[in-house]
Amino acid sequence: MNRRIILYILGHVVKLEGVLMMLPCLVALIYKEKAGLYFLAVGAFCVLAGALLTIKKPSNHVFYLKEGCIATAFSWILLSFFGCLPFVFSGEIASFTDALFETISGFTTTGASILNDVEQMSKSMLFWRSFTHWIGGMGVLVFLLAIIPLSGGSHINLMKAESPGPSVGKLVPKVRYTARILYIIYFALTLIEIIFLLAGKMPLFDSLCTAFGTAGTGGFGTKNDSLMGFSPFIQWVVTIFMILFGVNFNAYYFIIFRNIKKAISMEEVRYYFLIIFTAIGIIFINLLNTAERISDAIRQASFQVASIITTTGFSTVDFNMWSQTSKSVLVLLMFVGACAGSTGGGIKVSRFVVLVKTVGKELGSYLHPKGIKKIKIDGKPVEHEVVRAINVYFITFMIIFAASVFLVSFEGKDMVTNFTAVAATINNIGPGLELVGPTQNFSVFGIFSKYVLMFDMLAGRLELFPLLLIFNPVMWKDFFKGKTRR
Repeated sequence: MNRRIILYILGHVVKLEGVLMMLPCLVALIYKEKAGLYFLAVGAFCVLAGALLTIKKPSNHVFYLKEGCIATAFSWILLSFFGCLPFVFSGEIASFTDALFETISGFTTTGASILNDVEQMSKSMLFWRSFTHWIGGMGVLVFLLAIIPLSGGSHINLMKAESPGPSVGKLVPKVRYTARILYIIYFALTLIEIIFLLAGKMPLFDSLCTAFGTAGTGGFGTKNDSLMGFSPFIQWVVTIFMILFGVNFNAYYFIIFRNIKKAISMEEVRYYFLIIFTAIGIIFINLLNTAERISDAIRQASFQVASIITTTGFSTVDFNMWSQTSKSVLVLLMFVGACAGSTGGGIKVSRFVVLVKTVGKELGSYLHPKGIKKIKIDGKPVEHEVVRAINVYFITFMIIFAASVFLVSFEGKDMVTNFTAVAATINNIGPGLELVGPTQNFSVFGIFSKYVLMFDMLAGRLELFPLLLIFNPVMWKDFFKGKTRR
């Protein structure tokens, strides 16, 4: 295993985090808060530690998917560890476990919180809390791909390890330029949303934090009631942008380069919008009897469907009080998630499309045993290796999900709370139902359950296998021996 390149990448990640911590320092300076000193101290340490790890470039820049997965898993663990220290040192989240939970929730764009009163936090801490969503939304390693010189197919191995979805493709011949294009689109959409929020008379600070949470599909807000207290215009703006950030970014690339027909023909995107409109219709009908106005019903239904399917987690209403049908729809959307290649979490629409088509193919084989039928997406055959990987992913997902529900059940909480808490964390959503509903938080869980849920958040964001790989003894044996296996 190429240990040196892994440490080199980790050094860049830590150094980048240290640089990014200067932004909450600036916020603290503007609002004259002492909390900025903690970001300055931790940021300076990160820059120094990162510089020591990157001072000497590795002689061998080539690495394979295994190294990419290990670098990715440890990058997110280090990001979360150093990212939580300002909370702990400032005393605003005194418990290390709680601070780590909040930070992992931020970077993985989950949005599950342990805070009872976010409005009591300093502006710099609130900014950092929301900014972790923006950092984690597209992925810090995708950003580093644009600046770290790697050889051969190493870029794509790193991108595969971090990017959400069953497969990763290149928009342009070089992966470095693909990463740059993705971040340009990401930044542009974020900026446009900020402008619309400001046009809706949302304060600049709230606009920035809300846009960060929307872009990363995270859901941390600056108010205790999330977005309930903001105007319908602002709620509609956030609804639209949540949906936009849940779209496969390849579609935006095609639109930018005037290949609109190809963007529209993307099967996953079409199913994504079909699921959204169907879910909105069902919930809208259920809300007609309780909403004061039809406009309120359509707005609330649209917002919560967009928030849950994109795994953002914002709320404008306590949907825990909705009908069983509406809540069932939202729970199902938790597992579906957004498109592959977006900032959203969940299992992903594309995987479900392939799974459904696999079932159809299997049923067809019973009727026509000698028939040969290939699964196709966008008119192109899906390789057997991709189908196999999706099946393995789904099985692994269900095993981790079932084990997590079992482990958190030892605290004796009700089944709905346990089930939706795990669903909300492994799918990177945020709120669940009952004790972890939109007006509640995850502080009700004990230390052991919080670490289980932290594992779920990281596993869900990293598509399971990069995180699971670090528990493989063979990996550690190869790492310490420096043995390279393809």
